[in-house]
Formats: sequence, structure tokens, C-alpha cells
Amino acid sequence: MASEHDKAVLWSIFNPTAPFGDIPGLNEEKELTDDDSFFDPNLLEKVKNLEIRGVSAAESGDLKTALIHFDQAIQILPKRASAYNNRAQVKRLLGDTESAIEDLEHAIVLSKGRGRTACQALVQRGLLFRLAHRDDDARADFERAAALGSMFAKQQAIILNPYAALCNRMLSEVIGNLRNPKVPEKQ
Repeated sequence: MASEHDKAVLWSIFNPTAPFGDIPGLNEEKELTDDDSFFDPNLLEKVKNLEIRGVSAAESGDLKTALIHFDQAIQILPKRASAYNNRAQVKRLLGDTESAIEDLEHAIVLSKGRGRTACQALVQRGLLFRLAHRDDDARADFERAAALGSMFAKQQAIILNPYAALCNRMLSEVIGNLRNPKVPEKQ
């Protein structure tokens, strides 16, 4: 049986574009899911198929078609968070960061901050906040996503913690001095 470290290495090899350390199921107490039980099963199936088609279109570079699929999914089930989260990614790729953040906020509210979609939306919004140099907002999102089980978010929250950054800098200096001690010059 593979250790968690082995799983992390394999995940990184086979998924080089995934955020480092964000390995589904690893270091999580349970796999996150969304509660879709209150949606009409027929409509839910239709919406999930639209989202799959949207993701496929986005992965092939057809962002306009992806946007159409996600818009249709939202029209059918406007209270379901997942399509907002997916549409935000397409909007981000199209350069519409503000609208992407709005969709992520909508996904977080609709999911009540719980489940897989909330976790993904918090991580993605945190990354957008980081790019906008809104580190306090980013750290808050990463901390919430970390509480839901995202190891990537946990790492980002630590990186953005000013005390952790200070400690890391001091530790780095100590290790550097141990590796390369300053030898007093002889007179």
C-alpha cells in the first residue's frame, strides 16, 4: 500500500498542472461532496451533463461554448453552486476577473460555505485575491478552504501568515549560517 508521500509524488507526476499538495482524498477526513438532494433529479442530471460539456469545451480551448453551457446550467438550476464555480473559471480565462469573483462569491453563498464546490470556490477566489494583492482576503479564504480539507489552501494560508513568513525568514538565515559559517579573519 502506498504511503501519503508516495501518493503525493504520483499525483504530482501524473497531474503536473494541479496545485501542489491539493490531492483529492489525501489528508482529508472524508471526501467532500455537495448536497444536491433537494434538486429535481431530472433537472440535476441535465445540469450535470451541461457542466461536463462545459468543462470539456473549456479544456479544449472553446471558452465561448463553455460559457454557453454553464449559463444554460445556471438558467435551469439557479440555486446550484457548481455551475457558478465552473463559469467563474471560464470568465477568469477570458480575463474578466471581477465577474469571476462575483460568480465565486455566488457559489460560496449558495453552497453555504460547505462541500466540494465551496472549497473549490474559496481556493479559486483566494488565488484571485492574491493576484490582486488582497492578501488578508486571500488568507481568510484559504483558511476557510483549509478547514474544509484543502491541503493546497492550508499551505497558502501558512505562506500568507505574516508570523510564519517572519519565522521562515529567520529559520532560513539560521540554516544559511550553519551551512556557511562566517569564519573570522586572521589578523
